[in-house]
Amino acid sequence: MSKSRENRDAEAMEPEYDFSKGVRGKYAARYAEGSNIVVIAPDLREDFPTSEVVNAALRGLVAKKRAV
Repeated sequence: MSKSRENRDAEAMEPEYDFSKGVRGKYAARYAEGSNIVVIAPDLREDFPTSEVVNAALRGLVAKKRAV
């Protein structure tokens, strides 16, 4: 028989952790300011496997655009 969600959650959390005064989303805005996530289309993943490759390609496009 499966355990109820409440029982699983209670067993997963150690008693010394107290989040009763925690604030949900306290650092969410600050985190969002420092990140810029872009999702690559599945058909492009093979050509752009890492963020370094994507950045290099974008820098090349920007340099070409600025030269015109």
